Amino acid sequence: MKISVIYYSMTGSVYHLAQAVAEGARQAGAEVRLRRVPDLLPLEVIESNENIKQALEAQKDVPVAVLEDLTWADGIAFGSPTRYGNMAAQLKNFLDQTGPLWAQGQLAGKAAGFFTGAATMHGGHESTILTMSTFAYHHGMVIVPTGYLSPAVHGTQTGGSPYGPTELGNKPELSDDERSVGLLLGERLAMVAGKLIS
Repeated sequence: MKISVIYYSMTGSVYHLAQAVAEGARQAGAEVRLRRVPDLLPLEVIESNENIKQALEAQKDVPVAVLEDLTWADGIAFGSPTRYGNMAAQLKNFLDQTGPLWAQGQLAGKAAGFFTGAATMHGGHESTILTMSTFAYHHGMVIVPTGYLSPAVHGTQTGGSPYGPTELGNKPELSDDERSVGLLLGERLAMVAGKLIS
C-alpha cells in the first residue's frame, strides 16, 4: 500500500510528528511519500524569525506536495499546526485546490488521518483535527483515528489524542508519548488502507 504524509510546519514541530507518522507507515510495510505544502509567509516574516528560518532549512529537502501525491496514495495523513482551533492557511490553501479531484471522486474511499501541534496544552489540538477532517468527509474518505490503542494516549502529559497524534510546545524533538502516537497513526493508516484496497 502507498501512504502520503502531507503537512505544514512553521517551526518544525509538526515536521517531527510527520516523520513519526511516515515511519509508522513504513514499519507497517507501506511505501511512503513525505511532502510539505508551500509556505505562504511573507519573506520579511521568515527573515525576521530565527526559529522559522531554522525550521525551513531543516525541511528544505522535503519535496513540496502536489495533487498527484493525493491520487497516488491509498491512504493520506494530513498535518498542520493549530491556528485558533483550525488548520493553518498553508494546508487549507493546498486542500482548497482539490476541487478537480473532488469532482471526479478521486479521493473517495481512501484512508485519511490527521495530526497537529500547538504551543499550549489547551491550544485547540482536537478541534484542529476535527476541522481538518471535514475535508475528508466531503471527499468521501475513510477517517482513521488513533483511538485509545496506545497506552500513551491514556497517560500523556504532552501530546496525543484518540483523534490523532498531537504535539505540545515548540521543542527540538517529540516526547516519547507524542512519537508513539505518531507511529501508531502511520501503522493504522497503512493497515486500513491495505484492507480498503484488497
